[in-house]
Amino acid sequence: MHEVIESLSILPVKDRFSKLLMDRFDELWEKVSGKRGGFYDSNNEEEYKKRGREMISRITKNPGPIAHRAVKIQGDLPHYFLSEKDNIILCGKIDWLEYLEDTDSVHIIDFKTGNNKESSNSLQLPIYLLLVENTQKRPVDKVSYWYLAKDENPIEQILPNRDQAYDTILTVAKRIKTVRKLGKFKCPGGVNGCRYCLPYESLLKGEGEFVFVDTYNTDTYILTKQPVTKKSESIIL
Repeated sequence: MHEVIESLSILPVKDRFSKLLMDRFDELWEKVSGKRGGFYDSNNEEEYKKRGREMISRITKNPGPIAHRAVKIQGDLPHYFLSEKDNIILCGKIDWLEYLEDTDSVHIIDFKTGNNKESSNSLQLPIYLLLVENTQKRPVDKVSYWYLAKDENPIEQILPNRDQAYDTILTVAKRIKTVRKLGKFKCPGGVNGCRYCLPYESLLKGEGEFVFVDTYNTDTYILTKQPVTKKSESIIL
């Protein structure tokens, strides 16, 4: 889904729909078919592909901001020095930057393909705000999530406070830097683990199958069974 959308962002408005989006989707799907996409069997794959095609159909019928002019930040991975003093670089990829001609500003849009709503305390939009305003010249006037599985249009969010976003992200970045330097990683989930740690724990137990090395030169595995969060022996009320 994201690759289909990204392929449109580099095209002029008049050329974006010269090829059917569904055809683009089906072509790109071939790259992630089978175990390369993490699918256990053909039924599992077909379920996800059907969901993807439904989202593509929704965008095709109502392209909204995708049919408007867009800002494309140069380079494969937008980045800038969050703190030169601490040697910390902030980087990330933004799904879509709609150009708002009336104010010569931009509208950050993040496409969501899952069913869950983004948490209100998520750092995603604050990170995007800092990235966009420090890697191109136009200010950010709007930020939105577009839940493609159910919404016909992007849902506007509260624009993060820039100073607060900077302070919060820098604090987290310094913490990460310190943890990496010391080599001491403590899972926030404690002994029960969390959804980020558990898949890696499963790999270490030999419960994964190596599939291929991806475009980021990263070993990619598929888990032969889903990791289950460990149950606590007690609970404090």
